[in-house]
Amino acid sequence: MKVLAFNGSPREKGNTHLMIRHLFNTLQRHGIETEEINVGKELIYACKGCWKCRTLKRCVIEDDQLNGWVAAMRGVDGIVLASPTYYANVTSNMKAMIDRAGNVAGADGFLAHKVGAPIVVNRRSGAIQVYNALLAFFGIRNMIVPMSTYWNNGLGREIGEVENDEEGLRTMTNLGETMAWLLKKLAS
Repeated sequence: MKVLAFNGSPREKGNTHLMIRHLFNTLQRHGIETEEINVGKELIYACKGCWKCRTLKRCVIEDDQLNGWVAAMRGVDGIVLASPTYYANVTSNMKAMIDRAGNVAGADGFLAHKVGAPIVVNRRSGAIQVYNALLAFFGIRNMIVPMSTYWNNGLGREIGEVENDEEGLRTMTNLGETMAWLLKKLAS
């Protein structure tokens, strides 16, 4: 079993990465392979709305990493979308990835019944809108979303501050336990 996380933060080793690492630690203890892709540091173009992906089963834009990311999504059991809060929403890179990967996935439904979980990092507020934007991707693509004991949210602005959010870190551990349980049930 494998879980792939897409990190929407341009801070490669920032708070969003740290929250993913806490989740991954729990998954790895259950023998689940993990991988993180940093969407936030890559150049990714917005969706053109051409809908050619519906027949091609890939995006027509070839100048960025999106088609490779979609190929990676096809080969995993679980997907995590993680984003810091930028003006009460996901980062622009995460939004472009959601729009384009979601449209490609609509061509053949390859994400249906995979496990998906959102992670949000915020300084003070706006996290629920980010959480809902990430959840919408999973819902629209017919994925199964495990829950934790609170919203999958960590507090921190400066790199490393999220490590002081005991409840946020505990939520990641609990999410990891629930994801591991669900992935094992689906595999049996």
